[in-house]
Amino acid sequence: MTVRPIRTQQDHQSALNRAAALFGHNSPKNRDELEVLQAVIERWERSQHPVEAATPAQALKFRMAQTGMSPRDLIPYLGSKSRVSEILNGQRQPTVDQIRALHQHLGIPVTSLIGSFKHEPAAGASSTTMAAEGKLRKLGVMKAKETLAGFLSRSKASTPAVAMLRKTRTERTNAKTDLAALEAWCAAVLVRAGKIAIKKIKISDPEKAARQIAQVSILPDWNKRIVGALHRIGIILVILEHLPGTFLDGAAMCRGDGVPVIAMTLRHDRLDNFWFTLLHEFAHVACHLGPDRQVILDDLDVASSEAIEAEADSFARNALIPHPLWKRIHQDSSTEEVLEVARKAGVHPAIAAGRWRFEHSDYRRFSKLIGRGEVKTALTPT
Repeated sequence: MTVRPIRTQQDHQSALNRAAALFGHNSPKNRDELEVLQAVIERWERSQHPVEAATPAQALKFRMAQTGMSPRDLIPYLGSKSRVSEILNGQRQPTVDQIRALHQHLGIPVTSLIGSFKHEPAAGASSTTMAAEGKLRKLGVMKAKETLAGFLSRSKASTPAVAMLRKTRTERTNAKTDLAALEAWCAAVLVRAGKIAIKKIKISDPEKAARQIAQVSILPDWNKRIVGALHRIGIILVILEHLPGTFLDGAAMCRGDGVPVIAMTLRHDRLDNFWFTLLHEFAHVACHLGPDRQVILDDLDVASSEAIEAEADSFARNALIPHPLWKRIHQDSSTEEVLEVARKAGVHPAIAAGRWRFEHSDYRRFSKLIGRGEVKTALTPT
């Protein structure tokens, strides 16, 4: 058996002809020759027709096709709708932070996202830190000449949950997050919570308590009643907008004395989002917080396979609208049917409308029912 390297197109054709002649011959000698020929042919063909590596845009589109994702589903990882469009069209390459988020949350290999292109650097941590410091001073949480590091050092002495943050984050912490800004936000929440006089109370029946909280949503003065309703079962509610470099809807934490705290950013100013986030964090308070997990952070735009997140989602849905009521609703349900389910559940219509929109990925229907722009107005002091 003599197999020579392929150096010309004529050599390549001769090798192909010889390989074709060897097919079907099962003698060890012929099989060996065919195997060597195939290796030589493959090497030549790769050298003449190299396979280009997938671009980041192609890698993203492949994962979208695999999972049935839409461009809207990429917004939590890439940013605005226009930024998603630019990256999918190859007009812009993902930043380092975006690559980290896509790899961690969607499982896309880093090598596929890097490709052979020059990528935008991650946003400078120093600029994010400065922006976070400015916001905290404006909110009256940090002292005038205090640095972010100094504020964190001061707050960690009285808020052990912040010190545990790096060990207790869940998959619903967006991978794009600036951890220093995230720690500062948690510390600011706990500083505010520390000023509220309340004792720790064991919630004996979480499902019943959650249903009672959900039904506050139907009251015309819900914004005045919700804090008191939570206080009566031993939970502090803190509203604090998210800081630059953080991507949050809400969080569940333990104060230094063990009193649970629900914190919300109101970044999506809609009634349906507010009530789902509130009951999702309530589930974490009632079922998941403990000595080994004193803080749980949630960017609800980010998917998660963690059991505690699935449990909190299910708990919140059933607390707002119990399953026996919701099972009557389907994709073709009318406005009247959705409103009737909300009425029977004793909750605000925005809750039923928002759930239908999410479950059917149709964000055009019921847009006038979800209470857009009503939460910050109701909960922000004038």
